[in-house]
Amino acid sequence: MQPPAFFHDPSGAVRFWVSTEDGGFVGASISKTTLHFRFKADPSGADALATYTIYREEIDAAVRRRIASGSLEPVMLRKSHVTSAPGKS
Repeated sequence: MQPPAFFHDPSGAVRFWVSTEDGGFVGASISKTTLHFRFKADPSGADALATYTIYREEIDAAVRRRIASGSLEPVMLRKSHVTSAPGKS
């Protein structure tokens, strides 16, 4: 069972888990700053978890791309990892 995502106040990041092809889960995080600059979330982090939930598919896909390119757990996403794919806005 996938653990629930949560906002980790000391690090200022949403921590979450992404399912993998083998049925396991990989831990990852995305900072409130990245959520603000990429998805226009509140800079305070007040809506960080809600913003993650709205954009979960895109964010989880970024984690899977990082894993496929050799990143190890925990995967920390930056703005450059969650930019739109070519041809998308």
